[in-house]
Amino acid sequence: MLSQIKGLHHVTSMAADAQENNSFFTKTLGLRRVKKTVNFDAPDVYHLYYGDETGAPGSVMTYFPFPHIVKGRRGAGEVAETVFSVPKGSLPYWADRLGNHGVSGLSAHEAFGQKRLRFHGPDGDGFVLSEVEGDNRPAFDGGPVPQAEGVHGFHGVSMRLRDGGAMAELLGFMGYEAQDRQGDVTRFAVKGGNGADVIDLEVLPGAAPARQGAGSVHHVAFAVENRAAQLEVRKALMDTGYNVTPVIDRDYFHAIYFRTPGGVLFEVATNEPGFDRDEDTAHLGEALKLPKQHEHLRGQIERVLTPIVD
Repeated sequence: MLSQIKGLHHVTSMAADAQENNSFFTKTLGLRRVKKTVNFDAPDVYHLYYGDETGAPGSVMTYFPFPHIVKGRRGAGEVAETVFSVPKGSLPYWADRLGNHGVSGLSAHEAFGQKRLRFHGPDGDGFVLSEVEGDNRPAFDGGPVPQAEGVHGFHGVSMRLRDGGAMAELLGFMGYEAQDRQGDVTRFAVKGGNGADVIDLEVLPGAAPARQGAGSVHHVAFAVENRAAQLEVRKALMDTGYNVTPVIDRDYFHAIYFRTPGGVLFEVATNEPGFDRDEDTAHLGEALKLPKQHEHLRGQIERVLTPIVD
């Protein structure tokens, strides 16, 4: 069993409109945009990162806003919901706030002893706010949401699969332990994790397959401290039979990727070097930052990208 993985690093999804996406996460959810850059493989598309004050691992939601992308279809073989941790007692505030902002899909419920609030993102994304006792990670206090009610970071994600056996085995290998079960959902967690350390696995044998598009999670990334730990994880996964990519430099972290049983794409990302490597912490996410291989195209890229109004 691996010990290097401490929970989530980031979750990356797809959207249809950059401005709408930016407004939702910064103005409605009150997160900080910690990086404005582009898709490494499609530099005419933004890659937007939202999180806490510094973009700490376990707090960062990232998006590829592809203009004219088709809408995703919910189903099996995907991350169904991204779950954010909020302070105990804050859900009434959030129900009022999200309702006043016209957010759809609001639904209060309880799961595994936690009060939760479901809602949809602009593209039908599945989100949950969960009251988590004892989460001491500070929320961003520079936005429209008071820090006392703000988002701490991720609590985890919920995956929906037709068959959970192989995924449960993989999660166990990655250091997650089964904690509890309610109906079709089994909760896994990393002991001593980073706070973003819960995976709920929902098994629905008869579910239709998901189709990726706007509102779909593209991949979920798990956090390791450094490149040495990442290489250890890569070797262990390959020795187990997984086809893992070489290490890829993503400027703010190093990444490896592999496809899991059931189809969900996993990434393992390093906590270093972080989002302040090319911007002062006080000004994170303000300027358009380009990967060095695309810097010579800056003029062309800036003409193509629609400016985002903050």
